[in-house]
Amino acid sequence: MDPSLVLMLSNLLQLQNHLDPSLTTSLADSHSSAAPLLFFTIASVLSYAAAALQSRTTSGTTTASGTNNAGAGADSDHDHSISAFRSLAMEHIWAMEPLARDAQWRSSYGLSYPVFASLVDQLKPHLNRANLPLPPDYALSMALSRLTHGSSARSMSPNFKLDPFLIAKTTNTITRLLSTKLYSNYIRVPVSHRLLQTVQAFKELSGLPNICGAIDGSHVKLSRTPSSDPLAFKCRHNFYSVLLQVIADHRHIFWDVCVKAPGSTDDASHFRESLLYARLTSAEILRDSVINVRGRLVRPYIVGDWCYPLLSCLLTPFSPNGTGTPAQNLFDACLMRGRGVVEHALGLLKGRWRILQDLNVDLNHAPQTIVACCVLHNICQIAGEPETPLWKDPKEMGPVARVLESEKLMYYCGESLRQAMADDLQERQQHA
Repeated sequence: MDPSLVLMLSNLLQLQNHLDPSLTTSLADSHSSAAPLLFFTIASVLSYAAAALQSRTTSGTTTASGTNNAGAGADSDHDHSISAFRSLAMEHIWAMEPLARDAQWRSSYGLSYPVFASLVDQLKPHLNRANLPLPPDYALSMALSRLTHGSSARSMSPNFKLDPFLIAKTTNTITRLLSTKLYSNYIRVPVSHRLLQTVQAFKELSGLPNICGAIDGSHVKLSRTPSSDPLAFKCRHNFYSVLLQVIADHRHIFWDVCVKAPGSTDDASHFRESLLYARLTSAEILRDSVINVRGRLVRPYIVGDWCYPLLSCLLTPFSPNGTGTPAQNLFDACLMRGRGVVEHALGLLKGRWRILQDLNVDLNHAPQTIVACCVLHNICQIAGEPETPLWKDPKEMGPVARVLESEKLMYYCGESLRQAMADDLQERQQHA
């Protein structure tokens, strides 16, 4: 029982004993006056009333607090403020079971915690010089969240409790650093032992010797219509885009990336405008591991579909519709099997970094954002991150690449080499 209630009842009982006329002892005979007792009784009543009121107020406050906490808990899944991030990253991260921890980080930031921590270490010196008003790890987490979920800066603002301008600025800073400072660390032409491994893996996959990569283009859809020359960005799939060109190896790792053309550009033109074209045609790269096929020297080469020009360093199918000889059709099937790795890699890229499904950055930041996602893709592939569901691009129906006058010598060499490879493949198949 409440102590104030006990005290009040006790004082009331004593007051009754003093004032009840049926009692044998009169008031005059009493050794004590009733006035002090009456005073204490009134005080007890007031004390009890105050205690009861305080109890109800406290209860109401607790209930309201509990309700507010419940509301905060409901919103905590979407709270990405600095304090929430610090609580997770600094206080709870090492207490979490590693599998659960990494699953949570992949869901939020597209990669596991150890990969994230390594990336923070690599970017921290550059971020410290960038003068962002945010800690490096928090800035990176915010940019990764945007890249992996495809969110706009405005839609992220309430959850991160930051101005959309700062979110956009931070994202642009991170993508610029990824696409410049870390590009050469993770996107490299294969050489020496890695080149030999790549060639061997493609031979096991396709049956063709000396393939070292597969090339393809992919349209990255723009969420906003370009204000300047929009028709230049209208692609054959009837949306506005910029064109991404990549070369992937057997592990779905990109070893060359180029974003230099608006969506109306065809794959062959984009290829010819790239630095890769100059390096391949001048034999600046892929000069090692030369083999002999039916008396012809074959350096490592890449494969592509009929949208690319046939060159000695880039082999394409004989026919897009299977109208060649049996040897040619067999070669085409094997080549397209090897080329399949680049379609898979592009599907992984857009599935993992969903901002590339509908690019919501300013057009002048589009190339660096796309290249940054390619760098992040390679980081994930090298680290053995789980593969995400593939994004499916629209089916390609591009034109067959025409041969330029300046390419005719390389075209004739490629044509001769391709036929020798087809004949060699058919002979090996017959004797298998």
